[in-house]
Amino acid sequence: MDAQINGGRIDLVLVHYPVCNKNQETIGSAVTNLDIHDIARAAKTFGVGCYHIVTPFQDQQILVREIVDHWLTGHGSRYNPDRKVALSLIRVVDDIATLLAETAKLNPVLLATCAGKQNVSRSYSTVRKQLEKGENFLIFFGTGWGLTTEVLDMMDGILPPIYGVGDYNHLSVRSAVAIVLDRLRGGQAEAGRQRT
Repeated sequence: MDAQINGGRIDLVLVHYPVCNKNQETIGSAVTNLDIHDIARAAKTFGVGCYHIVTPFQDQQILVREIVDHWLTGHGSRYNPDRKVALSLIRVVDDIATLLAETAKLNPVLLATCAGKQNVSRSYSTVRKQLEKGENFLIFFGTGWGLTTEVLDMMDGILPPIYGVGDYNHLSVRSAVAIVLDRLRGGQAEAGRQRT
């Protein structure tokens, strides 16, 4: 039985266009099978409402839909029902403008994640408190070398980068999503179990 999540809603957005390459040029990046599966699993674990994959490229959209269909209605749905539940959170969207129009009714706060030194404006503890009070969030993650300035300028805030030991800061987006979700929602299910 799924744990009940009290408070606001988190939706994830994995952006494949527009993102930066290492020269800070705007590019489109390829969807990866690992990102589809692993982010969906983290999303389900932490009570995410929806996991949006943003790509305008038709071949990439077809790839995502074929993978998701395999696990929702194909052999995968019988082979691994847990994966089916996780991948049911995925929605493919052409662009950010369409996504914002489709999610407007939730009145979400738009937050970006960034590995670089941007102007951080929301701490994890602040967002966690806002969630507990019932605010909804769309949290954007970039692929490639990160979200473009154009996307960052749309945001209501930017979360702090994730640092470990030393200056090395090149986590996979899958790892970053899991860490961010743990910081925002970690421990809620266990606290709920202890109360019942």
